[in-house]
Amino acid sequence: MKKILITGGAGFIGSHVVRLFVNKYPDVKIVNLDKLTYAGNLENLRDIENAPNYTFIKGDITDAEFINNLFKEEKPDGVIHLAAESHVDRSITNPLEFVTTNVIGTVNLLNAAKHAWGCNKDKELPADKRFYHVSTDEVYGSLGDEGFFLETTPYDPQSPYSASKASSDHFVRAYHNTYNMSVVITNCSNNYGANQFPEKLIPLFIHNIKTNKPLPVYGDGKYTRDWLWVVDHARAIDVVFHTGKLGETYNIGGFNEWQNINLIKLLIKIADKKLGRAEGESEKLITYVKDRPGHDKRYAIDASKIKNELGWTPSVTFEEGLDKTIEWYLSNDEWLNSVTSGDYQSYYAKQYGK
Repeated sequence: MKKILITGGAGFIGSHVVRLFVNKYPDVKIVNLDKLTYAGNLENLRDIENAPNYTFIKGDITDAEFINNLFKEEKPDGVIHLAAESHVDRSITNPLEFVTTNVIGTVNLLNAAKHAWGCNKDKELPADKRFYHVSTDEVYGSLGDEGFFLETTPYDPQSPYSASKASSDHFVRAYHNTYNMSVVITNCSNNYGANQFPEKLIPLFIHNIKTNKPLPVYGDGKYTRDWLWVVDHARAIDVVFHTGKLGETYNIGGFNEWQNINLIKLLIKIADKKLGRAEGESEKLITYVKDRPGHDKRYAIDASKIKNELGWTPSVTFEEGLDKTIEWYLSNDEWLNSVTSGDYQSYYAKQYGK
C-alpha cells in the first residue's frame, strides 16, 4: 500500500487535507504526524479517525532522531509538509520558536526523506517519491496598490514568521538542486473555513460577534488580503501533489481581494442576519487598535499558473465560502467552546492514552 506522511495534519489546513486524502484514496495509507500544539486539534478529524487507511502519530518535527526513526518505520512514499508555526503576532513575540519549527523542522524532514529515498545528485530522481512543501504568500513581502505575486516574484519577507517560511522554502529548493530530491512547493493566500483556531481574523470575529465582544481592527483597516476557502486549498494540494511538475512552485489564491474593513462589514452583515439581528447591528463592536510591527499592506496572488497548467480553480465565490464558514461556526458551539477553553487538548489523552 502506498503511504503518504502528512505533517501538521491535525491543524486547520492539515485536517482538511487529511480528510480529503483519506476519503478519496482508500488504497493509500495516510499517516498524520502532529505535535498537537495549541493549533492542533484531533477533534477536527473525528469523522475519519477510525478509517482503515488512517494512522495518527504524535511527534515533533524538530526532533531529528524521532523523525529519522519515523521514516525507517513508516517508509512513506510521499510527504505533504504543513506543520508550521503560522501566526504573525506570535512570531513577533517569539521569533526563535518559528525558526526552530519552520526551518529546523523542515530540514529534519528533508534529511530523513533524502536518506530514506536515496536521493543523490548522480542518480535519477526517484519517480515514485515526492516531498511537497506548503508555504505562504507572505514570503513575497508587501504589494503596493497594483500588481500581483507571481511564482517569480523576489522574496522580501517582512515578519519573523514570513522570514522563517522563506528560509524553509529555500532549503527545499536547495535539496532539489543539490540532492535531486523530488520536490514541489506551493505558496497560498489567506485561508478561511471550518476548524480554524480562533486567533485568526474570521473565526475570532465570528465568535466575538456572537458574544458581543469588541472586533479589534489593526490600523485603518485597509490592509488587503486575497482569501482562499480551505476546502479549495485542500483540492489544490491534491492536484499539485499528484500532477505538479517536480522542482516547480505554484501559487494558490482565491482570485479575491478584500480590504480588512470591508471583509469585516460583510462578515457582520451575514452573521447578523443568521443571528436574527438588524443588518449592521454589530458594526458598533468594531474597535480600531494600534497597528502591529511589520504589517504588510497588501497581498494578492496571481494563480494563473496552477489554473493553466494543472486545471485548478476555486469552487466557490468568497461570499459563498464565507456564508458556509459562518454557518459552520454558529452551528458548532461545542467545538468552539472546547477550543476557546482549552478542553480540546485533552482529546488525545482520552482517545489515544490507552
